[in-house]
Parts: sequence; structure tokens; C-alpha cells
Amino acid sequence: MSNGLFITLEGVEGCGKTTQARLLAEYIQNSGRRVVLTREPGGTAIGRRIREILLDPASKGIDSRTELLLYFADRAQHVAEVIEPALADGAVVICDRFADATTAYQGFGRGIDLELVADLNDVATNGLTPDITLLLDIPVAEGLRRARIRNGDGNQAREGRFEEEPDEFHEKVRQGYLTIASCETERFKVIDASGTEEEVQTAIREKAAL
Repeated sequence: MSNGLFITLEGVEGCGKTTQARLLAEYIQNSGRRVVLTREPGGTAIGRRIREILLDPASKGIDSRTELLLYFADRAQHVAEVIEPALADGAVVICDRFADATTAYQGFGRGIDLELVADLNDVATNGLTPDITLLLDIPVAEGLRRARIRNGDGNQAREGRFEEEPDEFHEKVRQGYLTIASCETERFKVIDASGTEEEVQTAIREKAAL
């Protein structure tokens, strides 16, 4: 399908995905390969507008179906505008969240039918599946503690809607991720994200053989 390599990072709130994605991008770039570092939601200009709606605490009353479809709208644009062209050009694409996030959060977390989520994901991704998915696993309590400290610094205060969900929701998301990983052991690499940034990055490089 493509000449590039598609790597995604997944995990519950506060697991350190964004930092680890950046460190991994720098590492691969230093080896001489072109890297495109992106994220969901918000990997395109249209996506950034959708991200504002999805993550803003002011959107607390959003219906689960609306939430689901907004994520798919963001993903469809992201794949068409950024991911597919970069892969076709031979780049390594590193994405902070992708389709598995919707399965974990809206499927397992919200309780939306998993077959429906899978079917819509297939449409939104145009059938694209990551080559490697790094699941940064961390206990929910620790992840939320980190996330709330991060959001408290003011830089991401308007992106804390999911941190306001009850712990039970986040537990469902975490177990959902682990369930997905157990069904796709070739693609998924589960990383213990409770260590230091350096320890986690070392584990990522070793498990992904990068």
C-alpha cells in the first residue's frame, strides 16, 4: 500500500503519549528518515476546529453519537490530507492517537456498539491500519493525576473535558485498550508508562525494534 511506516501511540489520559511521540520522532529523524509527527484530533486545519469542540469542557453536554461522528470527521480529513500522502511519499508517520482511541473511548468507554465503531472507522481511515501501535499503559489514578497537573498549568486548560469524566469511565477505556491489544498482538506493543520519560522511550525503541 505505502512505502512509509505508520506508527500510532495510544493510552489513557496522562500516559505521556505526546511527549513520547515527540521523542520518538526526534530519534527516527536523527537516523536520517523523514518523519511526519501529527495527532488526533487536530492534525489538520479543519481538525483543529473539531478538536476545540471535542476537548473543551464547555462541550460537556455533547451527545455520544455527535462525539463519535466528530472524531470520524476529523480522522477522514486527517487521513486524506496528511497521513496517506506522507506514507505514499515514504515518510514515517507518527500519530498521537488514531482509530484505536475511538474504539477504546467511544466503544468501550461510552458503550457504543463496537461493530458500528469498527465499520465507521473503516470508512474514516479508508481502510488504513497502523504498522505499529504503541500502547502506553498506566494505572488510571496515576494517569489522571498527571493529566490534571498538566492541565492546571493553564496551557491546556481548555482541553480537559475527558479528565472530568468519572474514574469508572477511564477504567473502561484502559481495559478496552488492553482488550484490543490482546486481540492484535502483532501490531500492538504494550509499554509500561509509569517510569521516567527516558525509561519509557527506551522501552518503546526496544519493543518496536526502532
